[in-house]
Amino acid sequence: MSTQVTVPGYAAGTWLIDPARSVVSFQTKMLGFLTARGTFDDFEGKIVLAESPLESTVKAVVRTASVNTKNARRDTDLRKEGYLSVDTHPTMTFASTAVRAEGDSFVVEGDLSVLAVTKHLTLNLVPQGFDGTGGRDTVHFTATTVLSNKEVGVTKGAAFISDRTQVTLDIVATKQS
Repeated sequence: MSTQVTVPGYAAGTWLIDPARSVVSFQTKMLGFLTARGTFDDFEGKIVLAESPLESTVKAVVRTASVNTKNARRDTDLRKEGYLSVDTHPTMTFASTAVRAEGDSFVVEGDLSVLAVTKHLTLNLVPQGFDGTGGRDTVHFTATTVLSNKEVGVTKGAAFISDRTQVTLDIVATKQS
């Protein structure tokens, strides 16, 4: 049985993530009631939108030293061993393995490699739109997932930081071909 998926304005091709117009953010609870938020400011990625959206792929790289919580002391701590360990693990990567439709949105399955762990996860993806005005084709989508800090190898801070970290991607990409 084949699933027919229609996305308004959909355009197949290769798209590069535009870091100047995109945000990779996260949030987690601290001390059980405070919310710590941050971003990764240095990342790149390529999205290949196939003729059938369900055959599309994405690969992305995030440089872990670019963590930014707007708190210099916290950022320094997060770069250390036991958290992001940026000296030994300067990047985290995501590579999709499957896409499936779910109502008006999609689920993108893939492998996240962070620290010394590769974890299979799902992203809940919502297309926000395609735009061809201004001489450049762009696509905008949002995606969310929740990670277990323990499962991805974060070993410090368990007494103060929730094990659950919500990740939100607000991505704009430009068409290359």
